Amino acid sequence: MVSRYDQQNNKILNYAVNACLAPICSLHGQAVTTVEGIGSLRKGLHPIQERLAKFHGSQCGFCTPGFVMSMYALLRNQPVPSMKDITQALEGNLCRCTGYRPILDGFHTFSQCDTNKNQCCRREVTVKKQVAHVFLSSYRKLPSSKIQRVLWHMTPLKTPYFPQNYRWRIRQKARISYSGPRVTWCRPASLSALLKLKTQHPEENYSMQSLRAFVPPLRAIVPSLCAIAGRWNDGIEMRIKNMLYPVLISVNHLPELRKISCLQDGVQIGAAVTLSDLLKVLETQVDKLPEYKTRIFLAIAEMLRWFAGKQIRNVACVGGNIMTASPISDLNPLFCAAGVKLTAVSADRGKRDVKMDDSFFTGYRRTSVKEDEILMSVFIPHTQKHEYFQGFKQSHRRDDDIAIVNSGFRARFQANTDVVDDVTLAFGGMGPTTVIAQKTANNMIGRRWEDSLLTDVVSFLTQELELASDAPGGMVNYRRTLAISFFYKFYLKLRISLDNNGTGINGNRVQQKVKSATLPFPEPTLLSTQVFEQVSTDQNPMDPVGRPLIHQSAYKQATGEAIYIDDMPRTEGELQMCLVVSLRANARLVSVDTSTAVKLPGVVDYIDHRDAPSENVFGFEGFLEIFATEQVYYEGQIVGAILADTQEHALVASKAVKIQYEEQTAIVSIQDAIRHQSFFPVEDSVGQGDPETAFSQCDHVMEGEVQGGGQEHFYMETQSCLVVPKEGNEMEVFVSSQNPSQVQKNVADALGVQRSKIVCKTKRLGGGFGGKEYHPELGLIPAAIAAHKHGVPVRCCLGRQEDMMITGGRHPYYAKYKVGFRNDGRVMALWIDFYLNGGNVLESSASVLLRALHSIECCYNFPNFVANGRVCRTNLPSNTAFRGFGSPQAMLVTESILTDMAVTLGITQNQVREINMYKLTERSYCNMPMDECSFRQCWDLVLHKVNFEKKRDSVRAYNRANRWKKRGISIIPVKWPIGIFDKPALNQGGALVHVYTDGSVLLTCGGTEMGQGLHTKMIQVASRVLGIPSARIIISETSTNTVPNTSATSASQSSDINGFAVKEACEKILRRLQPIIDANPEGGWDNWVQTAYEDRVSLSATGYYCVKYLDYDKRTNTGRFMSYYTCGAGFSEVEIDCLTGDHQLLRTEIVMDVGKSLNPAIDIGQIEGGFMQGYGLVALEQCKVTPGGHVLTTGPGTYKIPSVGNIPAEFNVTLLKGGTMEKAVYSSRGIGEPPLGLAVSVFFAIKDAIMASRADNGESGVFRLDSPATPERIRMACTDSFTQTVQESSNLKEDSPKTPWFITP
Repeated sequence: MVSRYDQQNNKILNYAVNACLAPICSLHGQAVTTVEGIGSLRKGLHPIQERLAKFHGSQCGFCTPGFVMSMYALLRNQPVPSMKDITQALEGNLCRCTGYRPILDGFHTFSQCDTNKNQCCRREVTVKKQVAHVFLSSYRKLPSSKIQRVLWHMTPLKTPYFPQNYRWRIRQKARISYSGPRVTWCRPASLSALLKLKTQHPEENYSMQSLRAFVPPLRAIVPSLCAIAGRWNDGIEMRIKNMLYPVLISVNHLPELRKISCLQDGVQIGAAVTLSDLLKVLETQVDKLPEYKTRIFLAIAEMLRWFAGKQIRNVACVGGNIMTASPISDLNPLFCAAGVKLTAVSADRGKRDVKMDDSFFTGYRRTSVKEDEILMSVFIPHTQKHEYFQGFKQSHRRDDDIAIVNSGFRARFQANTDVVDDVTLAFGGMGPTTVIAQKTANNMIGRRWEDSLLTDVVSFLTQELELASDAPGGMVNYRRTLAISFFYKFYLKLRISLDNNGTGINGNRVQQKVKSATLPFPEPTLLSTQVFEQVSTDQNPMDPVGRPLIHQSAYKQATGEAIYIDDMPRTEGELQMCLVVSLRANARLVSVDTSTAVKLPGVVDYIDHRDAPSENVFGFEGFLEIFATEQVYYEGQIVGAILADTQEHALVASKAVKIQYEEQTAIVSIQDAIRHQSFFPVEDSVGQGDPETAFSQCDHVMEGEVQGGGQEHFYMETQSCLVVPKEGNEMEVFVSSQNPSQVQKNVADALGVQRSKIVCKTKRLGGGFGGKEYHPELGLIPAAIAAHKHGVPVRCCLGRQEDMMITGGRHPYYAKYKVGFRNDGRVMALWIDFYLNGGNVLESSASVLLRALHSIECCYNFPNFVANGRVCRTNLPSNTAFRGFGSPQAMLVTESILTDMAVTLGITQNQVREINMYKLTERSYCNMPMDECSFRQCWDLVLHKVNFEKKRDSVRAYNRANRWKKRGISIIPVKWPIGIFDKPALNQGGALVHVYTDGSVLLTCGGTEMGQGLHTKMIQVASRVLGIPSARIIISETSTNTVPNTSATSASQSSDINGFAVKEACEKILRRLQPIIDANPEGGWDNWVQTAYEDRVSLSATGYYCVKYLDYDKRTNTGRFMSYYTCGAGFSEVEIDCLTGDHQLLRTEIVMDVGKSLNPAIDIGQIEGGFMQGYGLVALEQCKVTPGGHVLTTGPGTYKIPSVGNIPAEFNVTLLKGGTMEKAVYSSRGIGEPPLGLAVSVFFAIKDAIMASRADNGESGVFRLDSPATPERIRMACTDSFTQTVQESSNLKEDSPKTPWFITP
């Protein structure tokens, strides 16, 4: 949080900012408060920190400080905010673990109580006060939005310290300047001084870092002078695009640029006014002035609501948005449509007015503001009585995302008529600049606002808004359709307004059914319940098993005291490493020139394959070069690495390495691989029966294709490591890895030493999800080689862009199927050819393929089926393990087939699913008994909870009443295999337990803590066995010198294999203590331990467990194939906007059978987090790659994971009562992966809604919808006259197909 003194109003202003985008010099004279400054374990937690932890809102914890500080800044400005305020304050924060619900629940305890007594959170006064967590009921529902605020004492929020001398400094008018070796930062004392600075750089190229607003670029090349005052985009350009701005000028303190004036005909806004302040001004004016005067204000305010996140709006300024001249600016189309007037000023000519019209933008990121001018202010006019204004925007994700297309529309009518007097139609995302459709507007003037006008405008816009098929940004037909759809919404809004004021078309009012086009999605208010079975009253109060304990590191994470790799203190002589990577997807390395790079300040060395002390390869299955030698096979492949004294020096030098390539054709997509027969030598097949014969006996035979994209792990902590050399070729490796033993092996092999000389330690991971199972070595092995060469510690923490370039993610998939079925929906024959995109190295793809093929059956008994699988070899980073490991892809294929069958037969999807479900008396094709499965029980309970038949009727009624908004529902069961059946050696775990003479216990196990609560559960297991409070037990870290030869923390089985090992180790110690206990039963734990020590009884023990019963024989179809199944069912209801492709998740209902939960809070957190990650997979997260193999989605700006605004408006989770599973530790089933599959219900709910839209257009039958269901795919599947017009226009325009801007591999 940044605090500054507002001299004009004599008060302290507090606001949250993105630290990574805020230049440190720009904070001169301001106070910065970090999470460590508001509370700590030693000094006491702030209530925000305490509640976030106690409401289970911290899992991996890497994102937790950001949430805490966003909430802290909000409470500084609004001590009692509304729930809407809280949600909006958090829209700029991301979390990959929790699913956001517990974070909101914790923070909502600070919000206003509803004045309605029946909805007031204080109504729940009978809840037991001694319960210190959100899960307060004994197997009953508790609305989490109604936890009363008296659960914890609300300590006053102390005012943060603001140094008095900062108030004095702000009044100083002296020029301030700082200079470094590459950049000079200065703050001019006055506007005249700023203009003088401008004249001192007449030949410079400009691009202001925070305010391009003020200093326009002279040429479209890398600029060198920046003015800082809210042009936040330049922070991104410097960090991500490696832009260099040698001169930075801060101007956000100049009063002339921050002045706000409310005039008779509009408002004058200083160019340095932040977007947050602009929003406040406009909202105030909307409240004060007559409605007709504020239509422009209202539209801009609504657009600002969706402009980035609040942290960005707090620093981004009005002028910066204009002068950045982005073709997808949220505000510029509105400003152009409104006819906004700018005031520019130069040192020589003084002030002049510049109108934002069709001549303002002169080219890509160029404007008509002169080279020697700066932007001073922006005048936004009032609307006139017969003037209407509207803005629209569509993005991949509704909040905190850039636009795909946006628009601003203004129409003025002749007095008391519906005849157009003047009109402006402005669009963003339709070309290299903001586009004003002047020809279309000219043809509208003098015409009545009626349907014939709409028809002609659609035709005119189709011609005027042309885009080539290879236009930058892609999605050409969708963007053109969006532009037309936006105008249609505007047309309807004005028709309704004209009807209401009596100037519309007599007798032809807008039908109620189509009015849905004009209505936004309602602002959701989170409703949620978490239902679980409370422990028996007979259970020992000290026994924590089954109780919802908070995560053992939650408090440390909430206070910022939890240590991750990058937090570890720097040591003497430590070097920082940045990787030098290929920028081509398939090429021969002609030369690598490091001569310039190694001469830069701070650079110590450049290392490559010549420095490898052993073989220059590593790998799990299929070897990859540590450093590329002669050929690179994907963009991001490591060529070398720079070592320097600081990370900044290493980064600069890594970009200075010049590589020459001889490019070759890249194979990127599965279709490319099939066409070129590019496969790994891995084929697999599963099935049963004789599908070929069965096809001839079926009532229906259908063929089709299913395809889906990959998914980025997007763990909050990127791949990170610290390598510390020791004596005699020993080495200590601190690494963020799910698989320390695999790291140990690969480092030892790379250095040519014994594994016993390499000790790998993992304290915690800032998220993993499979991405840190095999890929940490990509950066770690070069760091180990560097540390071995120089004999000093080496640290390598990848940037987000680096991480997403270098590492692979979830495997994209493609399936061709043929299915035979009866009239009642029973599948009798199924044939599937299944392909995965493996990337450039096989790695784990063979195992992912096998898991996918074995998951094809889902919960269904297909008597005759064959599933064949292959892995495609492409020029992409090696795709790898990801939560689900092939099963989500298989589920999407199978459920797509069943959905299309239901459409073909004209029956419900539920009928098809139910008739094909396994019965409890049946066995699977691989001989697994179904009597252990509870998916049908979960399915029935979900149906009951949502009252499915009534819900379906209400959805159908809604769809009949609304043409342009449609709802859809779906329920999906899940039967998830637990265990690693293709590699039995990985189903083993170990533990080490030390009991100290004071009675405290140090526990270590082979599993790593990455937010899933494994260590918390292990402490609970140990506490139960030893019979001592869990507070006396700690887990310090996972290390290969305490528990050797560990299995990766993966496959949802870590609680089982490590939990049984912990249990065994504790039981060993307890058996040793038993004679002492028998001799002194009243002695107590501390006494028994001290006596054991004095009697020389060992108080240390190891534990070991392996799954011995995986003995399946495929030839005879006997034995046990996997440990067990975790089952559940999920229901989702969505609403889509048929004109834009946007959607909103209205409700999700989940029932999971976790057996007897070790920790219901952690399990429910895993369910919610897994579901939201799966929701991203099927509806939001789209990996984009150019046909040449260049990865386009390499950061949060281009790749959108679910945010706080995406959680279901109603989100209910129930743990099935009475579940057991003797093969799991204390009957608690694995839960990490299965909930992700339930998000498939969102995809099919969306498809259900699309079918309702298509039916209104006369379209029926099966249609293809690929995953993820992006706005583009939803909109273009909702076929109507607009999509048809655009498609016909495109068919006529294109003489020959062109290479698309991007593909989804």
